[in-house]
Amino acid sequence: MKTAAIATAFSTAFATVFTAMLAASPAQAQDTIRIGVIAALTGPFANTGKPFEDGIKTYMQQYGDKVAGKKIEIIYRDDGGTNVDHSKRAAQELITRDRVSFLIGFSLTPSALAVAPIATQAKMPMIVMNAVTNGITAKSPYMLRTSMTMHQMTGPFGEWTAKNKIGKVYTLVSDYSTGLDAEARFSKTFSAGGGKVVGTARVPLANPDYSPFIQRIKDEKPDALFFFAPGVEDGVGLLKAFSDKGLDKAGIKFLGVGDMTSETPTLEALGDRALGAVTVLNYAPTLDNEANKAFLKAYAAANPGRPPATFVTVAAYDTMGMIYETIRALGGAVSGDKAMQALSGMKRDSPRGPISIDPATRDIVQNMYIREVKKINGKLVNEPIGVLRDVSPN
Repeated sequence: MKTAAIATAFSTAFATVFTAMLAASPAQAQDTIRIGVIAALTGPFANTGKPFEDGIKTYMQQYGDKVAGKKIEIIYRDDGGTNVDHSKRAAQELITRDRVSFLIGFSLTPSALAVAPIATQAKMPMIVMNAVTNGITAKSPYMLRTSMTMHQMTGPFGEWTAKNKIGKVYTLVSDYSTGLDAEARFSKTFSAGGGKVVGTARVPLANPDYSPFIQRIKDEKPDALFFFAPGVEDGVGLLKAFSDKGLDKAGIKFLGVGDMTSETPTLEALGDRALGAVTVLNYAPTLDNEANKAFLKAYAAANPGRPPATFVTVAAYDTMGMIYETIRALGGAVSGDKAMQALSGMKRDSPRGPISIDPATRDIVQNMYIREVKKINGKLVNEPIGVLRDVSPN
């Protein structure tokens, strides 16, 4: 037999065996229900993966590790965030070897997209707890999302900006698909509300230098700068340049997506230079509701010494709540199709406010908060100054 024929035969045999293993895995009769977490637990994107662990730990310490007579076991797999081969391998091992009933996590969009066909083939519920690219839930009927979408943030933010006496905006975003998407949606709704985009600039994703862009923006004299980049380090770098070049003193407001002013490390690193920055996000630790008070108390008890809870932590916490509710509704007899039926349309009171899963898209409907960096009792916080209620994901 020729080498090519041997390789083809081996590939076909492997696919057949893997398919058989997938088919055998979903429903579990044993006393343990396993949940597989695929996330960036090390490397540059660990600031998304580690909060997953914090949120899961918080929920399980608060509500226990048993539901409907089943013990819950969490199995973690580190994919570094960007290595799709690691993501796929982790999903295959979790399904066929560890026999999980849910796949959750997915720090970045490439990881979620890589696992989508595997989840479809295995009829395995997969819950995206961070990746924000629009439309990814359409890639598998077994995928749903508990984080948010980029449109969910930037669309309503553009409308709010136009209504709040900001007539001229300059946009500055990272030069890749999500950055361009953020720029386009914000500009569209801002312009529709009567605002004017007076300039745009795009920064290289790798090793960005904001100084020349900041000077150009200052010379243009807009009322505000809208900024988006994928990492909290970019928020620190941009806001330092924004303050050091005197844009704030020139009366130019900073507008951005929420993690640009994360409590850690951005506000810690910037100090008073962050004062007045306005961002949009689905959560703020200062939200005054009973669910958030209980969550923050449980978080502090479960994670001593860890940084403050973030929107990523809350997404993981809510995901566990939805999984527990699903297992309870199914009496502990979990299968992919029944789990997806239970999850679609689910409503909950979250630390971020009321949330629900749109049964048509399997994406989340939730409040968005306009937050301003203020100093309260000597501490810098993202204080909500506006609420955009029940925002759809598209």
